[in-house]
Amino acid sequence: MSADLLHAAFNDQVLDSQRVFRTALKSLAEPGLIQPLIPMHALESLAPASYALCLSLLDGDTRLWLAPAFDTPTVRANLAFHCGCPIVADREAADFALLGAQELADLSGFCTGSERFPDQSCTLLIQLDALVGGAALSWSGPGILGQREVSLPVPAALWQQRAARNDFPRGLDLFFASGQALIGLPRSTRIAPSIEEVA
Repeated sequence: MSADLLHAAFNDQVLDSQRVFRTALKSLAEPGLIQPLIPMHALESLAPASYALCLSLLDGDTRLWLAPAFDTPTVRANLAFHCGCPIVADREAADFALLGAQELADLSGFCTGSERFPDQSCTLLIQLDALVGGAALSWSGPGILGQREVSLPVPAALWQQRAARNDFPRGLDLFFASGQALIGLPRSTRIAPSIEEVA
């Protein structure tokens, strides 16, 4: 590994990683709410929030699948050095996957867990240009009082792909990252057309 590919990670590896981890958990506990992360720098094509999630969630026991846009020598070198996570070529083998908007029309291959071990599903880290500006949809379920309208700028095919792979307790948990913030979407959240469209 070339040392000139390496970039700084967290200022305080332990404390900053814990802060990001708590924010990630909070985002799943309060689906659809934008959660700000600690200040962080980007890593090449990885936005600050995406890089922070990787540094906090990945380790030597978590296998990562990279979308082509993120599969660069710099990203590989830094994730190997700071996280130690093995990078896999097959979606089926991944515990985590780092995706861009262009991958969201096809989520085939990612493990949704089993009836006995639903927690062994793949978690998707999805990097977007923004966390607002898309079609408004109504989210409901645990952590949401009534309904919450969320307007992620993602292709409609994502929701079809997610629905086809969600058979609770099996399913996929998603994090949407952009800039210095994220939104969590656990498999337990139900998504429907927006309240305005239904009315």
